Amino acid sequence: MRPTLPHWRAPMTSPAPREATSLREISTQQWKSGIAAWLGWLFDGLELHLYTLVATPFVMQLLHTTDVANPAIKEKSAYIQAAFLIGWALGGAFFGRLGDLLGRSRALALTVLTYALCTGLCALSQTWWQLMLFRFVAALGIGGEWAVGASLLSETWPRAWRPWLAAILQTGVNIGVLSGAVFVGLLVTYMPAGSERWVFLVGVLPALLVFWIRRHVPEPDTWRQAEESVGHKNPGARELFRGHVRSTTLRTTLVCALGLSAWWLFLFWQTQHLRKVLADAHTPAAEVTGLVSAAFFAFNFASVIGNFGAGWLAQRLGNRRAIVLMFVGLGASIFGAFVVPRSFGALAWAWLPVGGFFGGVFGLFTMYLPPLFPTLLRTTGAGFCYNIGRIAAAIASIVFGLYAPVGDFRGALVWVSAIAGAAALCSWWLPERTHENEAT
Repeated sequence: MRPTLPHWRAPMTSPAPREATSLREISTQQWKSGIAAWLGWLFDGLELHLYTLVATPFVMQLLHTTDVANPAIKEKSAYIQAAFLIGWALGGAFFGRLGDLLGRSRALALTVLTYALCTGLCALSQTWWQLMLFRFVAALGIGGEWAVGASLLSETWPRAWRPWLAAILQTGVNIGVLSGAVFVGLLVTYMPAGSERWVFLVGVLPALLVFWIRRHVPEPDTWRQAEESVGHKNPGARELFRGHVRSTTLRTTLVCALGLSAWWLFLFWQTQHLRKVLADAHTPAAEVTGLVSAAFFAFNFASVIGNFGAGWLAQRLGNRRAIVLMFVGLGASIFGAFVVPRSFGALAWAWLPVGGFFGGVFGLFTMYLPPLFPTLLRTTGAGFCYNIGRIAAAIASIVFGLYAPVGDFRGALVWVSAIAGAAALCSWWLPERTHENEAT
């Protein structure tokens, strides 16, 4: 006898409407949800990496030291980065839950407002722990925006377009990061030394997006119908760990934990390694931040190409196989970059862009994760599984920051390649089944 589905996962009784096959057939609602999500991703990227680009000089200011080799700089930087990643994880779970309870549009507006205001407050930090606190709260909004925005698009745009949508959304992050690199480069060129803190004021701009979202972006019909079908009695978050949904939750959480740990350690420590390489080459201090920003620009330009490369693979091989191959490439490129000492030029213009290309794997998760969960657990599940990986990344940041020999970022990054390899291995067991044929 077939088991009875919970009331919040009853099968659909009416056929789904025909999906659009050309841009002319995309509805006004779909365009608005797409624009809102893309802009949210763009500002995410901008605010995510403002700290990464100015971490060392800003923390040096807050610690009142001019010695770049001071161990306290690396230690406090690791704590701040860990707090940010923990905030991202908690924000994904918290705002993801709100997205299922309050609606996608409402929750999206709240996430943008949170990270915009708190990023701006980072500029007013007077101590390293104040900076850590503001980065933590800003990260709550950034983590939540991913989960809510991804579900919003998965419920409004045609299914066949998802690999390319994922690439376009992730490109929004890359453009935001590149904008941050340009902004920081201009700042250090035309403003006096010690002005790094003011880059965070640009983070207030996304607050203006909130008003447009609340006025023009409606809630998806899928979510509204699911809410009505259960009489607004939503399932609890514990349902993520019951039935066959539990297997999906555990498998995707493991892959996200490994993959995101590797990626964030790679992003953070490769920037610090580039600074060390430049310092060892006796590069003038006034030129270091500009060169690192330029390298970051090349890295993220390659990531834009990688987003579409990952989408192309997903169209032909399916999400699971594409994720496996991209993680293999990421691990191999990190290992190749740092297994032997290399010059700044070799790293910045050759090896690191290759790693940036394979970082396109994370764009696939945007459209892949939400449909794995029932509608009324969609933002909860996607937010939990993807962003809980930040907890693992935060722990890894502290371990690498405290126990790696001072200044030996290259040796630590070789071990990061092994974490990416483990993510590739575990990705082979990711699920392919979705819940899109269920009303809720």
